[in-house]
Amino acid sequence: MSQRITKGFLVASALTAPLLLAYMAYSRPFYFTSQRYLGGLILLEFLIAAVWMYRRIFFPVVILAFLLAGVDLPVGAVWTAARWLFLAVGALCGLFIVVKEHRYYFGLFHLTAAFAVLAALLSATESRYPDVALLKVLSLFLLFLYAGTGARIAVTDRENVFFARLILGCEAFVGINAAFYALGIEAMGNPNSLGAVMGVVGAPVLLWGTLVTRERSLQQRRGVFFTVAMFLGFISHSRAGIAAAFISCGLLCLALRKYKLFTEGLIIITIVMAATAIFRPQMISSLTSSTVYKGVDQQRGVFASRQAPWQMAIDKIGEHPWLGAGLGTTAEGGDPKKEQGSFASNVGVTTENGSSYLSLLAGTGILGAIPCLLLLMMLIGKIWATMIWMRVTGSAVHAAVPIALVLIAGIVHAGFEDWMFAPGNYLSVFFWSLAFIFIDVAPKLKQHVWFLAHPAVRQQAVSRAS
Repeated sequence: MSQRITKGFLVASALTAPLLLAYMAYSRPFYFTSQRYLGGLILLEFLIAAVWMYRRIFFPVVILAFLLAGVDLPVGAVWTAARWLFLAVGALCGLFIVVKEHRYYFGLFHLTAAFAVLAALLSATESRYPDVALLKVLSLFLLFLYAGTGARIAVTDRENVFFARLILGCEAFVGINAAFYALGIEAMGNPNSLGAVMGVVGAPVLLWGTLVTRERSLQQRRGVFFTVAMFLGFISHSRAGIAAAFISCGLLCLALRKYKLFTEGLIIITIVMAATAIFRPQMISSLTSSTVYKGVDQQRGVFASRQAPWQMAIDKIGEHPWLGAGLGTTAEGGDPKKEQGSFASNVGVTTENGSSYLSLLAGTGILGAIPCLLLLMMLIGKIWATMIWMRVTGSAVHAAVPIALVLIAGIVHAGFEDWMFAPGNYLSVFFWSLAFIFIDVAPKLKQHVWFLAHPAVRQQAVSRAS
């Protein structure tokens, strides 16, 4: 984008900006003494710099904005509103570049995403809180628009750089969370959030990064961070996060025929659990109670803690089966005019349903959920094709592989946590951004049948992948 701006414009801007700032400081000095205005000015400068280097840094900036809005740190309040500005600007800039360059393909997946937004818009008319539901639909539209344009631009012709920085970012994120945990600070706000980010993003990406590199030092470093990510997920007591990590990482090992690694991992876990049961049996009892049964009476079953929100969601689906109660809103509550938040929903407007899929059905109804479920089915088809590609070639050196792992973990995790169709959630933004990228980079299933039937071609594919 910067290359289209003439040198004359740059010179004029450089000469005009100091004069304008000097005039503002003289005529309205309170702008420069107010923390609010100074913070807004710094934020605006940061946004302009991000737009200036759109292809290189805007994607991590958007993810960081939503992540900071969701953490339990003092900076979170500022980003609660600012994240929407960054998402809107990113979507509009991405749309401008896509229209300008005419190099990006839009197919059935993107058309289905548009229908998903229209279905959510239709469900908003049935909501008890129509204004909030409309804002959530707008948020979903901006998310899909950015994912279909800006996120794809960030990867196009930059796959190696993008995924190298993704691994580095995961290492930094895991290390920072580990440091906060060591200091007794829950940076993610609650254990479930910690388990979610470690199970859906940290563990699968870092294991993939460990397996694809041949440099010994990188293998060791990424292996350490992967271990830390699994440890943080384990101590979070988040069953959904632990299951997401084990399933995605296990499928990676099985697809690559890493049976020895898979078996060694199971043996290590078994040994640790057995040693703990022998020397610290009270820890096993506590772990079973806090993680498996979540402090609920064991006689009620493993999912006892989820039964209440699941039943509540099922009841809402029964009351509004076709169009739902409005995306992200509840069918009950107090005065609709008094309980609406400015940039984030409060407990009076929305409720926890214990599952992204039940939440989708409760919010948009059966008719509204069909496009979203079709999106997930198309993603699962591409994931299956990627797994076959890994199985046939024995290689994980493909841009689709780490995304497939994150999507697998996300699809599993979303069955027990309500975030996939909540556009304000950082996991939702990350998941759908990678989903739209995945449609571009995932291999085609028909090619794999050809590989299976022709060993010579399969060997060439392996050579290219390595």
